[in-house]
Amino acid sequence: MDKRKEYFDSFADEWDKMFTAEDLEVLAFLIESFNIKKGFKVADLGCGTGVMFDLLRRKVGDDGLVVGVDFSTNMLHKAKLNFPFSNIIAIDGDVETLPLRSDHFDLAISFAAFAHFPHQEIVIKEASRILKSGGTFNIIHLMSRRELEDYHHKSGGPVTHDNVPTLKKMRELFKCCNFKDVKVTDHPGLYLAIGTKA
Repeated sequence: MDKRKEYFDSFADEWDKMFTAEDLEVLAFLIESFNIKKGFKVADLGCGTGVMFDLLRRKVGDDGLVVGVDFSTNMLHKAKLNFPFSNIIAIDGDVETLPLRSDHFDLAISFAAFAHFPHQEIVIKEASRILKSGGTFNIIHLMSRRELEDYHHKSGGPVTHDNVPTLKKMRELFKCCNFKDVKVTDHPGLYLAIGTKA
């Protein structure tokens, strides 16, 4: 885990630059489709530098809350500097043992992070635990499963073998962790998996 932490800490200054204006437009479109309401509590798992924070905080409004969790100290430091808003909290923590209340959140999201979680089933279980019934867990990568696999293989280091599960496996993981209405989109430029907590 230390090598992973060092790896992501080293990318903190460059992370935001990896996302183009077009990427941010796609994210804005996706966030719009999630039907986030004012007052919602949203958990951002593997939040990094807070790429999603501004989009999310505008949706939940002053009465809502966005809680980001990440294990990269450097990325969190940048997130806190960039988004000093009262409706955003960035927490240094492990997504496998979330320091968050059970049955408390309306939505959980993982953007550009899920492929990097070593124990993905545990993360989905934790997402299920913190969500209210009817809440959704949304996993987003701006590449297909195959594109992610190639990209991480070329990147090397601790992320060489990082990827998202196959369609069949992802459906199984969601269902095993008390999610229903599982939808998976996997095509060039987008991997999106959504499950609703039963």
